[in-house]
Amino acid sequence: MVQDGRTVSCSNPLATSAVVPDERRNGRPADHIMSVGPSASGDYVGVSYHGFVNTHIDALCHIFTGDANEGGRLYNDRDPALVTETGALTNSVDNWRDGIVTRGVLYDIPRMRGQDYLETDNPVEGWDLEDWAKSVGIEPRDGDIVLVRSGSDKFWAANPDFEFSFPPNTPGNAPSIIEYLYDTNASMLGWDLQESGHQHYEYPARIVIHEVVIPHMGMPLLDNANFERLAEVCAETGRYEFLLTIAPLVVNGGTGSPVNPIATF
Repeated sequence: MVQDGRTVSCSNPLATSAVVPDERRNGRPADHIMSVGPSASGDYVGVSYHGFVNTHIDALCHIFTGDANEGGRLYNDRDPALVTETGALTNSVDNWRDGIVTRGVLYDIPRMRGQDYLETDNPVEGWDLEDWAKSVGIEPRDGDIVLVRSGSDKFWAANPDFEFSFPPNTPGNAPSIIEYLYDTNASMLGWDLQESGHQHYEYPARIVIHEVVIPHMGMPLLDNANFERLAEVCAETGRYEFLLTIAPLVVNGGTGSPVNPIATF
């Protein structure tokens, strides 16, 4: 799979300031404090990585079954009481301390539609993923990491006054992609924009894809990735498959971790 050793990061920089004008996207900016001495320098970094800005992986202890009021169980019917204020005793991110290495496939839906970014009222559907794979000659394989580009950077650049809300009201992905992930036996979903704010379905869940794939399918999520450079390289080379490496921090009992996914061609 690796032919020339070219590497591409799929991460956003840590967001150390609130997103302007709408701080709801990043209400708790990352801390980055420098210490500079006469012969050395150092820094402190603190980050609340879940949310809609920083690139991170969701562990399987992050989302429970059930709704926000009733609660529920963890993946594999684990007791939610095993997630404590000092750390999760099951399904935590440190289970991936040896890293995640497999084939990644970029699904560039704006390119397929001839757009810079997706429109809010036209989310990615499962059949879009199927159509894209056929158009670029990709045969889905067991264990693929499915990376779905919606054009996040270009969307925010073109809509600087867009008021974010929760559940997400941005462009993104519809619940029908879950069936594609299941049918193709994907190991992980990565996306630059998460659930779409425009749904053709009625679901009680606020973030439907999160609330199905993590606790019911045992599928981690790569949230808030940046696929702009990756999309350029894929288009340049005509190759939409690559070796993808993700190395979470070893946070004992953690619900996730900031990550810098690396695609290698």
